[in-house]
Amino acid sequence: MRFFYNLLLTAVLAIILNLFLPWWSIMLSAFVTGFSIRLKKSAVFFAPFLGIWLLWIVYGYSVSSANSFTLSTKIANLLPLGGNVILLTLITGIIGGLAAGAAGITGRLFSEYFISPDKN
Repeated sequence: MRFFYNLLLTAVLAIILNLFLPWWSIMLSAFVTGFSIRLKKSAVFFAPFLGIWLLWIVYGYSVSSANSFTLSTKIANLLPLGGNVILLTLITGIIGGLAAGAAGITGRLFSEYFISPDKN
């Protein structure tokens, strides 16, 4: 259950912070949730990863569909993706997810360092 809370809180906090901060606000939200919600082992990485991955895919698709995928198609043609907009959206989500997952691990390590260790 904490996995789902971390995933959801990371995405919601990223949306709120993104109103005031640039793209790296996803890492700040993942750091805060990793620091505050104690997860075990690989869940520390995968909860923020999946939250931001899903957020960026939905957001990227909605922004791109507003202009009939014109800009996304041009960027996918510049990259070696053969103009595949869906693949570009998935790669964008993976990049954001990796950044959030690393920040979630960092938040967990900071909580272990500054707060007494949890016996999980």
